[in-house]
Amino acid sequence: MDAVCTSVELSTGLRGEARLVVQHADTAEALGSGTVAVLGTPRLIALCEAASVMALADQLPAGITSVGMRVQLEHLQPSAIGAHVTAEAVLDKVEGKRLFFTVSASDERGLIACGKVTRVQVDVERFLDKARCPGH
Repeated sequence: MDAVCTSVELSTGLRGEARLVVQHADTAEALGSGTVAVLGTPRLIALCEAASVMALADQLPAGITSVGMRVQLEHLQPSAIGAHVTAEAVLDKVEGKRLFFTVSASDERGLIACGKVTRVQVDVERFLDKARCPGH
């Protein structure tokens, strides 16, 4: 097992939610991922990851966190500036240090995205040590 990874017992079914009112800074145009002023896929991915982090709130002991490893997302519908978007994450499976979530996002008109997020439990200090550039 990698030195930065750890494993804490977690139960499937944990749920988290993250909300956003789409602003210009959240658009594909502002993020450089497109040329239209609708919710950008990178911001939608971040919202779904935030929901998975919320599912783990108060579940991990001090010094342990989770980091994103993989995201698979289908962005199905556009959301305009001013839309209220809610992302939800459900912990479906735990395999050692890996945490597998099903995620979805909706706005006032219905489902706008669905997919999977995988996170990995890590020891914060060891993880940050590994991330540092040599000589810094």
